[in-house]
Amino acid sequence: MASKKIELDHKDMVHDSAIDYYGKRLATASSDSTVKIVSISATTAPSPVLATLTGHYGPVWRVAWAHPKFGTLLASCSYDGRVIIWKEDAHGHWSQAHVYADHKSSVNSIVWAPYEVGLSLACASSDGRVSVITMQADGGWDTATIERAHPVGATAISWAPATALGSLSGSGELVYKLVSGGFDAVAKVWGFDNGSWKLESTLISDMHTDCVRDVAWAPVLGLAKSTIASASQDGKVVIWTKGKDGDKWEGKLMRDFGSPVWRVSWSLTGNILSVAAGENNITLWKEGSDGQWEEVMKVEP
Repeated sequence: MASKKIELDHKDMVHDSAIDYYGKRLATASSDSTVKIVSISATTAPSPVLATLTGHYGPVWRVAWAHPKFGTLLASCSYDGRVIIWKEDAHGHWSQAHVYADHKSSVNSIVWAPYEVGLSLACASSDGRVSVITMQADGGWDTATIERAHPVGATAISWAPATALGSLSGSGELVYKLVSGGFDAVAKVWGFDNGSWKLESTLISDMHTDCVRDVAWAPVLGLAKSTIASASQDGKVVIWTKGKDGDKWEGKLMRDFGSPVWRVSWSLTGNILSVAAGENNITLWKEGSDGQWEEVMKVEP
C-alpha cells in the first residue's frame, strides 16, 4: 500500500492526532489553538479538511474520540485550562456539547473511559487535580474531582480495562480505575468507591527521576495480571504488573531510551507496546517468554 500524505493546514506545531473508531477520519491538535478533522478515507489528494474547530485560547495538547455508541463526540484539552467536548450532527456540523472550565491551569491529558462504564472523560491538569466528567441520563454533565492528585501538576491519565482480571467479557462487575502520572515522577492508581475516587496505590519508582509524561493501562483479555506502562522525561519506560486484588504492584525497567519518552500505547490485544521517544523515534516492543522486552519494529519517520 502506498503511503499517503495528509496536508493539515495548521499554522503551528501539531501535538496530537487520533483516528476515529472506523478509521475514516483523523483529528489533530495544534499550538494554533485549533482542532482539525481530516478525511483519511477519501481517495482524493490531498485529504480534505472536513472541519476546523475553534474555541480554545491556547495550544491544544490532546484530542480523543468517544466510542460511536454515544454518537460522534470528540474531546480536546488545552493550555487554556479548558476541556471541550465537540459533537457532530447528522449534517457534518460540529458544535460544543460541553465546555469544562474548572481547571486553574493547563489540562495536559484526556482519555475516555471504556464504553462499558459509560460516557466519562478523565482529565489531568497542571493545577494538580484529576477530574472525571460524566454524561448523565438527562444529557447534563457531572464532575468528580481528585484534589491534589499530583500537587505539583498532573501530566498523564489512563483508564483500566472495564472487565476484571480473568473474567470473560460481559460477565462480572465492571472495573472503575484510573492511573495518573505527574511532574512529581510518580504514577498513582485510583479506584472509584462509594461515590468518590480514592487512592489505591502510589507507584513510587527509584527508576523515574523526572516528570511522568505518559501512562497506559494495558487491555487484560482474560490475563491473570494487570499491566501499566509509565514513560518519563528521564528516558525510562517502566512496566508495572500486579496479580490479583491484594497483591502489590511490581515495577520493572523495560528500557532506558536515553531521551525523553513522550507517549506509550498498547495494541488492542495488550501484547505490543508502542513507545515514542526523543526526536521522531517510534518503536514497538513485545515481552518475550523470559520476561525480557524485545524490540519488534522501528517506525521510520
